[in-house]
Amino acid sequence: MLKWYKEAGQNNDVVISSRVRLARNLKEYPFSAKLTNKQAAELVEKAKAAAQLIESHADRKFYSCSADVLGDTEKTALVERHIISPLLVAKEQSTGLILSEDESISIMVNEEDHFRIQSITGGMNIGAAFLEANKIDDIAGDIFEFAFHEKYGYLTSCPTNVGTGMRASYMMFLPALTVAGKIIKLAEELGQYGIALRGTYGEASKSVGSLYQISNQKTLGSTEKEIMDALDRIVEQVMKQERRQREYILTNNYDEFEDKVHRSYGVLKYATQLSSSDAMTLLAQLKLGTDMNLIHLGEGYNIHELMMEIQPGNLQCQLDKNVGSIQRDKYRADYIRKKLPEPIH
Repeated sequence: MLKWYKEAGQNNDVVISSRVRLARNLKEYPFSAKLTNKQAAELVEKAKAAAQLIESHADRKFYSCSADVLGDTEKTALVERHIISPLLVAKEQSTGLILSEDESISIMVNEEDHFRIQSITGGMNIGAAFLEANKIDDIAGDIFEFAFHEKYGYLTSCPTNVGTGMRASYMMFLPALTVAGKIIKLAEELGQYGIALRGTYGEASKSVGSLYQISNQKTLGSTEKEIMDALDRIVEQVMKQERRQREYILTNNYDEFEDKVHRSYGVLKYATQLSSSDAMTLLAQLKLGTDMNLIHLGEGYNIHELMMEIQPGNLQCQLDKNVGSIQRDKYRADYIRKKLPEPIH
């Protein structure tokens, strides 16, 4: 089954992915912060039992498991692929995961809320992500009774999620704005419109490879459509800023930047050791170079897919064993050498 991140999407020179998360809590249980260990375990078992019903109604293959019993490497790999959150990994109580075969739909059990229903698509298509998440929400809503208030909407652990319980977000590739030192100012500007700019893995994380999450901060008093429309308007403006900055680079530093792109390719293609940080920086420069037609790697070649595959957890899952950082750096360099095609002249 082709994973969602292997498919090209709209505006994927700047917008890597679109994601919708719906926070839901079961009426019969206290919020996660008040759950007993026994209740947390019960919730996970109920969710796993419901996975088959969800599968039959959603007409796609799903897997389910107790997430807390997974190995550290598997958990790390799932975080790297944006399937689970660092918060779920940190939980000490029982946690669960329901995941579609193409990894585009997932349900985290016992994260900040009882259920976090997530749908993710490649490129700029938040509407499609919402339709899929809403479909799973409807199916789950027929199985479970969610905590809902006629005036306030869905009740959630965090007050900012009360209402629709929806967090819509885009993963954006902003290397030109990053190099220009404009990210902090951009984050401040977005904050004035109720939009958050965060690192690659969400709250309290740093950007890796110039990847940033942009999402709504509040849901109360707004419909799902209003939230998505407002986010789309903001993202359109951020896209314009990033593309203008790229044009500035081409106009004022063409030769210097072209050289940097080809140097990045050379290091990636011939290095014998590469740390995760170095590899992501070089791949970000290479992706920007391909987006700006300074280097050609073939129609449809997906550098973001390679970015995900060379993260520490995913590398070790491919090796099927835990290895130290030096061995990882050697294997990462070898993996990139094999995956990178020769430039097309």
